[in-house]
Amino acid sequence: MRATVPPGNAADTPPAAARKRRWRRIKWTVRIGAVLLVIGLLKFVGLDGKFYYPDAKVYDRPEDYDLVYEDVTFPTDDGLTLHGWFLPAHGRARGTVVHFHGNAANISAHVGLVAWLPSLGYHVLMFDYRGYGRSAGRVTRAGTIRDGHAALDYALSRPEARGLPVFAYGQSLGGAVAIVVAAERPEVRAVIAESPFSTYRGIAALHIRRLLGGDWAARWLARITISSGHDPLEVVRRIAPRPLLVIAAECDQICFPEQARELYDAAGQPKEFWLVPGAEHLAVLLEAQTELVERVSTFLRRAAGG
Repeated sequence: MRATVPPGNAADTPPAAARKRRWRRIKWTVRIGAVLLVIGLLKFVGLDGKFYYPDAKVYDRPEDYDLVYEDVTFPTDDGLTLHGWFLPAHGRARGTVVHFHGNAANISAHVGLVAWLPSLGYHVLMFDYRGYGRSAGRVTRAGTIRDGHAALDYALSRPEARGLPVFAYGQSLGGAVAIVVAAERPEVRAVIAESPFSTYRGIAALHIRRLLGGDWAARWLARITISSGHDPLEVVRRIAPRPLLVIAAECDQICFPEQARELYDAAGQPKEFWLVPGAEHLAVLLEAQTELVERVSTFLRRAAGG
């Protein structure tokens, strides 16, 4: 009588087990291949563009804050035309502040953050990076640095600025750009960086870690998807002996305060660090307006030697 294999145990025969193992290997090979393909694509395409969210919508105008202003345009060294607003000081001018805004929208969304400076006696030049608002071109990291230099050149060329100190005030992404530009420009008398980050890969890694967990994996993903270069941490020491004021918001979940602290620690003297209790990203003016105005006013006066 021929022996037969019970149907319930057919899957346990050597050929069936081998097929299972082979199929598992195929599935894992496909999965690993897909992951490597995605990683390779991310590395090839990159995620640098995720730092920038420009638009051309008009949010506010200077007149909404009872400010007089002038629409201005000026060239970059690579042939683009940038747009900005020049806000003249009220009364006797103490200096000119070049404002470097954050990564979203355009100057019209940021004017409220610096509308108080003209009343302190400072001209303010607000400008849009390439690809933002009415500025020509497409935004890139290197392009923002070029644009910062162009804005500084224009501010220095204004008749109102002659003989007056020029300062850089950057917020969020603008804080990083302002530090890099000012490090190369001794004409800048002092720098204020509000809610800045220290490195592009560093801030990206912190956000990846929040989403996926794992510090090592986050740093690795940031390294392969975010390019290096133009990091403020690399050049912040060159701001000295000019004064640097670093402002961080305690509850900032976009540009984490530890990144601002890292910048401060790497900078030379003279320098100041202010951690604003309870403040969120770019909400220092909302949470601590009186102290912000007082601190910035005192800092700029001292930097100007007055």
